[in-house]
Amino acid sequence: MQIAVCIKQVPGTTEVEIDKETGVLKREGVDSKMNPYDLYAVETALKIKEQTGATVQVVSMGPPQSSVIIQEAFMMGADGGALLTDRKFAGADVLATSYTLSQGLRKLGDFDLIICGKQTTDGDTAQVGPELAEFLNIPHVAYVRRILEVKDHSIIVEMDMTTTVETVEVLFPCLITVEKEIYQPRLPSFKLKLQTRDRAIPFYGLADFADKDERNYGLNGSPTRVLRIFTPEANADRELWKGTSDELAKKLAAKIHELKLLQED
Repeated sequence: MQIAVCIKQVPGTTEVEIDKETGVLKREGVDSKMNPYDLYAVETALKIKEQTGATVQVVSMGPPQSSVIIQEAFMMGADGGALLTDRKFAGADVLATSYTLSQGLRKLGDFDLIICGKQTTDGDTAQVGPELAEFLNIPHVAYVRRILEVKDHSIIVEMDMTTTVETVEVLFPCLITVEKEIYQPRLPSFKLKLQTRDRAIPFYGLADFADKDERNYGLNGSPTRVLRIFTPEANADRELWKGTSDELAKKLAAKIHELKLLQED
């Protein structure tokens, strides 16, 4: 069984500048880490590996320094990985990112199962996983909170639909996106760090893909643009009231009506 896990390097701080012309994050010189949701995806793959003997490959898209998160995945137990890196990929929105990942996965080979974190902390769209599945023309299940059974030709999962929990069996090849409560991610192993420190991480760019049309990647392939980004205004105003419980209750009720937080029947 072949498993691919999509991971991403995200800023490790909220103090990130925005390019005013392109509307994308300025990532150079910013402390970074693996997207926290992707840690759950890696752990899910490793749990399945322990049960079935599967091979786990991780793939990431980003600048060359993103290779550090692939090395982190090696220290958790991943068997291999690759980085999709090319200046022509820069500035991609969720659609162009999904398409680039689909081209990279086609380059890497055939996978029975692709696992993604639910979303990223720098985008929060939760769209890349489902869009990736559509580009690969495979079924997908989002918001998976539990793996019930892994069979030879399918996987049975529980997915969180907010108001209901649904059980689904989906045939391989397929893609799932996982919730953070699915498993507790393991810590990187120092022993695996020593064992994998010389493991090669291949880099792939546009020239390595079957589709070499630059119009499908990066800003060129992004139908959406960020028009404006701003920091929300902080409101630290507060009032301190004193009085009996009856007096405070009346004052609170009056304030609620004043702010129009409740409507009268």
